Amino acid sequence: MITPRAVASLLTCLEAHGVSFWLDGGVGVDALVGDWTREHSDLDLVIPLAQATEARRALGTLGLSHVTDELPTRLVVADGGDRSVDLHTVTFDDEGGGTQELPGGRSFRYPPEGFAGVGWLEGRVWPCLTAEVQVRCHVGYDPDATDYHDMRLLHERFGVPLPAPYAGYGDAHDVGG
Repeated sequence: MITPRAVASLLTCLEAHGVSFWLDGGVGVDALVGDWTREHSDLDLVIPLAQATEARRALGTLGLSHVTDELPTRLVVADGGDRSVDLHTVTFDDEGGGTQELPGGRSFRYPPEGFAGVGWLEGRVWPCLTAEVQVRCHVGYDPDATDYHDMRLLHERFGVPLPAPYAGYGDAHDVGG
């Protein structure tokens, strides 16, 4: 499992190499709410596709190497231990939105306002996807217990409406923490 200290080290490295990023996924949710609420197996980040090579090089300086190359959709690098980073790559448009190319010719567009989130981790403020966009990214697949946990946190903290299958789940079930 990745630790908050490891996340901060990875983000500081990317920052030092001029790579733009936004926290996504479970770590992004925890940063948005300002608390490490559960264990995380990896760090999900959204980065510009144009910086994928530089991100790989930068994280390589910390001992992470190429694991999965599914560009232009994503790139995963890991160290074989507790550090794994899933880089979701986007191409920015003139409006400031970012489009991620998905398998099968599909795509997902992150709206410009989705990049305005701010999170707190290891005594620092970090750029995050907003709570609203985090919710949008958590639909279209069968969620697991951690997805329900994360969506409940976003709903409770930010009042974000939850779509099916999350809507009403926390009212009838204990999703844990």
